[in-house]
Amino acid sequence: MSDDEIKDNSEGDGVLVADVSDDVDLDSISDIPVEITAVLGSCTMAVSQLLKLGRGAVVTLNRKVGEPIEIFVNNRLVAKGEVVIVENKIGVTMTEIIRSEKD
Repeated sequence: MSDDEIKDNSEGDGVLVADVSDDVDLDSISDIPVEITAVLGSCTMAVSQLLKLGRGAVVTLNRKVGEPIEIFVNNRLVAKGEVVIVENKIGVTMTEIIRSEKD
């Protein structure tokens, strides 16, 4: 699929819309599950530090407040986004689509 065939939808809700021809049967793949992971940040620490952590401990991550988070699909970076609250649940708004190096 080319860059022209994938675009953000006009509603701005982070959903990707693909322009595909009528001869492509997406029904055959539409039920395949994918794992979506939104990464707030990461850190590295020694096992000794990890063992000292207890309830209420704060682990400092490698990201600043307001910095975009990474969104992965099946362990592949596909987008960056912002954390949002949607009906008392945490969500992610996609702000940037990451194009693969193959494109």
